[in-house]
Amino acid sequence: MPILLALLRPFEIVNTAMGRLGRGVTVVAMALMVIVILIQVVFRYVLNNALPWPDEAARFLMLWMTGLIAPYAFRRGGFVAIDMVERALPKRPAALLSLVLLSLSLVVLIVGVRLGYNHTMSGCLFKSSTLWMPFTFSFAMPLPGLDMSLTLCTKADAAFGLTWGWAKMPLAMMYASLYVGLILLVLVNVELLLRGLATLLGREDHLRPLPRDVVEAE
Repeated sequence: MPILLALLRPFEIVNTAMGRLGRGVTVVAMALMVIVILIQVVFRYVLNNALPWPDEAARFLMLWMTGLIAPYAFRRGGFVAIDMVERALPKRPAALLSLVLLSLSLVVLIVGVRLGYNHTMSGCLFKSSTLWMPFTFSFAMPLPGLDMSLTLCTKADAAFGLTWGWAKMPLAMMYASLYVGLILLVLVNVELLLRGLATLLGREDHLRPLPRDVVEAE
């Protein structure tokens, strides 16, 4: 049991920190998205001169908002779920059922991470039509033991840096929201799996309670 709790603790720390960061960024992104949309409404319907960039900027903010808040909601039980069977079962069988479902979702998420990686890399070939960046960002970090690397629009084996100068934003900057969101969902899924295993072993009293500020339907 101490080994299980030791494995669980790093995931709790990372997921708690990333959840707070994701929630804060999401609040800012939502506020900016509303402002951008209101600007477009004024220019389109009041001044009769629509701007070219607000629609794409709002999409960019919405994608990152979704990618960062989804793991936060998943960890707190905020996803829509039909849990009648789980609630009707005793504690141990319910924990076993939860483990099976979380294992299936982990497989789906891992496949999604690979697909998200490929989709993000394909976005390096295309540029945004209206959004510009004051720099070019290079990042690459190989993942040991895997045929993958955390990289963005560079063919270098390892890279990190900024090159200043205005350039059109690669669409990979938008698509990366899917990739990052799925990675964070995997981390949350693993934490929930470990917590479910502890519950199955009758050690739920050793677990730190998860914050659940989501209203559940009765």
